[in-house]
Amino acid sequence: MNFLEASEITHYYDKKCILSNIQFTFEKGKIYSIIGPNGCGKSTWLKILCRQLPPTKGKVLLEGKNIYKLSPKKIAKSISLLSQQVERVDMTVKQLVTLGRTPHLGVFERLNKQDMDVVQWAIEQTNIESFMERNVASLSGGEMQRVWLAMAIAQQPSILFLDEPTTYLDIAHQLELLELIKSLNRNNNVTIVMVLHDINHAVMYSDQIIAMKDGAIYDHGNPDDIMTSKLFHEVFGVEALRITDSVRNESMYFLTRLRNKSRKKALK
Repeated sequence: MNFLEASEITHYYDKKCILSNIQFTFEKGKIYSIIGPNGCGKSTWLKILCRQLPPTKGKVLLEGKNIYKLSPKKIAKSISLLSQQVERVDMTVKQLVTLGRTPHLGVFERLNKQDMDVVQWAIEQTNIESFMERNVASLSGGEMQRVWLAMAIAQQPSILFLDEPTTYLDIAHQLELLELIKSLNRNNNVTIVMVLHDINHAVMYSDQIIAMKDGAIYDHGNPDDIMTSKLFHEVFGVEALRITDSVRNESMYFLTRLRNKSRKKALK
């Protein structure tokens, strides 16, 4: 049985087609990055996959069951979402992380030792022990992202969605967050689906890359296989130079220039 499947997803907004007949199957325990130019439908598809937005047509199946027919509590136990803009809520870090256990509690049930053990595990995984009693609103951008990630993984989801999680972070905090996500995937078999703008981050941290263009999937597969000059030309409208580190066997991409057609558009 497939783990997560997007079946013929089509979505319209004000009569405009945002997504067109998307069909894709996600395997359990892998890291997927969705890339593409602004406005291609990446975030809309992510919202549909994690039950934040019902599609105009099609369905999303989690282990064979339509996620829009499952109870919110059941979904909250299986799916967690970290948005690009996290809130500066007025509560302590520990209180926020503890909220991640809410989907696992009954109506009048309180947190037990097992719940608190999970909370402590999430705190340790995200390395936020040093500011547990601080107010979330007082934290830096990088600290807040780690705190909200801690709350997300305290849910113990089987799949974690992230919508441009590194957008407002500096380079060091971007890499720190991505390393945390990779560790969570490798050590706890959590499936990761994230939207990323940075191509090199997508290549470095993904098992599979999904490239989107004009509301559809242009190509998908292993980063080294699909990240070609043709893809950069046709999806992003740029030329790119690929350099491979022979020691670490990793590829890096340098965008060299706009294509002539794209350059003219950019100058208008």
